[in-house]
Amino acid sequence: MSDPFSVFRHHGGNLSAAVAATGRPRAEWLDLSTGINPRPYPVPPIPANAWTRLPEAAEDAALVAAARAAYGVAQGATVVPAPGTQALIQWLPLLRPRGRVGIVGPTYGEHATAWARAGHAVEDLSRPPAPDEAGAPDVVVVVNPNNPDGRRHDPDALLALAEGQARRGGWLVVDEAFADVAPDVSLCGRAGGPGLVILRSPGKFYGLAGLRLGFAVAGEDVAAPLAANLGPWAVAGPALAVGAAALADLAWRDATRAWLAERRRALDGVLAAAGLTIVGGTDLFRLIEAPDAAARFERLARAGILARPFAYAPRWLRLGLPADDAGLARLAEAMA
Repeated sequence: MSDPFSVFRHHGGNLSAAVAATGRPRAEWLDLSTGINPRPYPVPPIPANAWTRLPEAAEDAALVAAARAAYGVAQGATVVPAPGTQALIQWLPLLRPRGRVGIVGPTYGEHATAWARAGHAVEDLSRPPAPDEAGAPDVVVVVNPNNPDGRRHDPDALLALAEGQARRGGWLVVDEAFADVAPDVSLCGRAGGPGLVILRSPGKFYGLAGLRLGFAVAGEDVAAPLAANLGPWAVAGPALAVGAAALADLAWRDATRAWLAERRRALDGVLAAAGLTIVGGTDLFRLIEAPDAAARFERLARAGILARPFAYAPRWLRLGLPADDAGLARLAEAMA
């Protein structure tokens, strides 16, 4: 293979490919290629019957109640749990007739893939349209805060856009996968009206990506058909138990926000000392820009540190948070 690192150009977290490409054992890698919290929520004991029987309505209701409280969901909105946000991203395009979909990017690529696969005409947008902008797409997708650059969109402007979309029979889909570290941008507290669909997930902030749990927050006009298509028992019993416990632990949430902010400041110090320019990010990841970003990625990989490059932006490199000072020191040494 002429480029042994080509398998990393499209997604983070591919440690198995890193092992195969380099021969370095998995245990020796420092994986900074995702925006997942490196200090995850401590998973509580899972009741044995969560594995041996179908989930019950009371358990689903407990998860939804915990999500409503954790995300500050408005009383008039409905929370639909799903086996991961990816499932929701794939189902939403099937609930509308084919039309035009504008995705504000560059951003998480699965949104464009899912809408295009369902037969919609997908357009790249550099910004959200104005609420009554002529020729606006039928559906607008915004990630807030955005991945990978951390760009934030004003919630009042997004709410006005959602109202404009509703007037023309359209939707605004807001993916808030990273909003746990930026709760001020969330629209969950004002959800429930027509035209607005919000996606939330505990995978990044709670460090539980493998739980495969996500939520749609919307009015009944979207929530009802979405839940019907997901079907009964959409979320597995263990995920119901762990998700409800994690989301109900508001003390852990608040302490973790402070810890992530402190670790992000420490990472910023390492990057600045290496002479790198930070061009965006959140408290879960940083995006740097450098003319030699590709060479830096390969140098880090040869040192057993996996970052996230971007085929469409070769000057970019995204780095997640090292979990401890030892990881920071290892990164600083590799950057030197």
